[in-house]
Amino acid sequence: MTQSIHPSRRTVVTALGAVGLVALPAWPETARAADGTAAVAADGPVLDTHPATEPSGTHVRDVGGTNVVFQYGAVLPAFDGWCTHEPTREYLSLDRKWRFRFDPADQGRGQGWQSPDLDDKAWGLIDVPAAWDLLNTPGFGSEATPFGKGTAFSDGYAWYRTTVDVPASWRARHVRIAFLAVGYSAEVWLDGVHLGKHEGANSPFALPLAGALRPGARQTLAVRVFRRASYTDYTAATPQPVTDDHEIPYKPVDYWPYAGLTRSAWIEAVPQVTIAKLLVSGANGRLEARAVVENHGTSDFDGRLTLDPGRGSGGRSTVVAARIAARSAGVVRVSVPVPHAPRWSPASPHTLTARATLTTGRPSSPRVDTLSTVYGVRELTVGDAQLRLNDKPLFLKGLNWHEETAAHGRAMTPAEYDRELGHITELGVNLIRNCVYNRHPYVYDWADEHGVMVMDDIDTMWLNTAQEKLQTERYGLARAQALTMAWNQHNHPSVILWGLQNESEIDADGAPVYRAWLADLKAAVKAVDLTARPVTWASSTSNDPAFDLADVIGFNEYFGYFYGKDSDLGPTLDAVHEKYPDKPILITENGTWSLAGDHGPDTTEGTEEWQAARFTAHWTQVAARSEFVAGFTYWVLKDYKQRAGYNQAYNGISVMGLLTFAEERPKLVYDVFRKAVNPRGR
Repeated sequence: MTQSIHPSRRTVVTALGAVGLVALPAWPETARAADGTAAVAADGPVLDTHPATEPSGTHVRDVGGTNVVFQYGAVLPAFDGWCTHEPTREYLSLDRKWRFRFDPADQGRGQGWQSPDLDDKAWGLIDVPAAWDLLNTPGFGSEATPFGKGTAFSDGYAWYRTTVDVPASWRARHVRIAFLAVGYSAEVWLDGVHLGKHEGANSPFALPLAGALRPGARQTLAVRVFRRASYTDYTAATPQPVTDDHEIPYKPVDYWPYAGLTRSAWIEAVPQVTIAKLLVSGANGRLEARAVVENHGTSDFDGRLTLDPGRGSGGRSTVVAARIAARSAGVVRVSVPVPHAPRWSPASPHTLTARATLTTGRPSSPRVDTLSTVYGVRELTVGDAQLRLNDKPLFLKGLNWHEETAAHGRAMTPAEYDRELGHITELGVNLIRNCVYNRHPYVYDWADEHGVMVMDDIDTMWLNTAQEKLQTERYGLARAQALTMAWNQHNHPSVILWGLQNESEIDADGAPVYRAWLADLKAAVKAVDLTARPVTWASSTSNDPAFDLADVIGFNEYFGYFYGKDSDLGPTLDAVHEKYPDKPILITENGTWSLAGDHGPDTTEGTEEWQAARFTAHWTQVAARSEFVAGFTYWVLKDYKQRAGYNQAYNGISVMGLLTFAEERPKLVYDVFRKAVNPRGR
């Protein structure tokens, strides 16, 4: 697997009992975010700069037989702090109003906007979380509003600043700052000390504060956020796209690139010896757990770890030794029978809560640290052209969806999630595809609780051969996103498929590059997933030269709309099955469009009747082949925003949804989709 771009201070040390150890990798106290300065084209927009490899130093290391993901010189931690507060830890929410200022000329860094001495009283205010797109863009959710005006089209750099009162008690703690998402990239300073840079709009990250933290003092936190312009002129008759080979996606795509601190952020103080991550796998009456423990202190830790498999599991708490050398990370492995744990399934979405507790090992010793996680017991297998859950063949009645509302963009509220995801259960859907980026943790928790399966995706959309080669051989951002996806969503029983890419380019001469890229992404997710979930992707073709690498064959099809006839789908599915007889097939996208309220014959393009008839024609052919087709994932739950002006977009609103964008009003196809009978039941 990948190697760290930052050399470790020590090599792997000898494993101690159930624990394997590696030294924590070195990370500069002031991580250099870029080589050189921001690039400004003479007649174009600001482009961000990039280091030789993606800036977080994401890599995986074998720690006593368990592959562990590291970022910024530490284990990539659990991000449950947005909703769950462990009793051994302290949390400081950063969800509040921050000072905010756009920096279109990229002058802020040179003028010291990161400095605690800066007078920012004249700056504006912005909520965190929020998308700066919605700061001042009247009519953002209207199909009739002229396109191209407002803060939705403010690109380049913008700065966020706030102050925090750091408790004096944190002197003996390991402290990190966590962000659930910042779009597109972020550089972070504490009292002018540069902590690091993160790239990727939809992946959570955590930066250690050692070297910058001053317990007992008020400190200034500054975040510089960057978003690349999509076009040089949004109102031009023929807009010219703005691209950056290092970014993912590297060019304009047909969803909206919301900018800013779009999800929650907080500071978390944990013990010097801490459980950074608890990986669990529940299957066949057993719970396999790997507690990833960090020792940030200067003394070796010799204690115990207790694993409680949770109420209702029938399992007993198990105690094992936990010996972690100073400045090292170790993995404590525990295997516990859970004879009474109910299986998780869409019909019965039973979950349990496992808790790991560290103690010093002395009698009646207090807790050093705790970490809990929700999990489910289920068995997922692929074979004989079928995808099986708990040994029962699945047919996935699925929906693609975008995480946004007209009121808040991608910074959705819990009430908005509940309202939108409520349509999932109303429609009889058993799979959501998180096209083409990771979602807020709320979504995975909701899916676990409601028995809705998930195909998770990363941002690798519409890459060309040059970017595939760059990502595989040098930059590594695609690999980092694959690793963090599998690591962060590992314990969710609802997540059943890892999606590796969407409609990326396959040149005739580039097929070897394409295959090597997908093999690299597949190896990344397989390296860290103890449950061996199947991988797939949303190919642009049914003749993908890498389908032999997929566990489940996935492709997008738009017969009768972009090409061919509706009736071409059935023969295409038969041909793919003949070529790969043992692999299940999943239609990862299909759909058409309609203007809400436009009614007429089902042969007239753009009417609600035409959209509904096109769905029925495709669904019928897929459902008739359920012995080897694992499902159909419709495009898309709701009309959605984009900057590309692609495919029937009005003020950037693509009208391919079952629901309208702002009002979320059902179209005719909504009810037709709801009534479509799953050939294998729920």
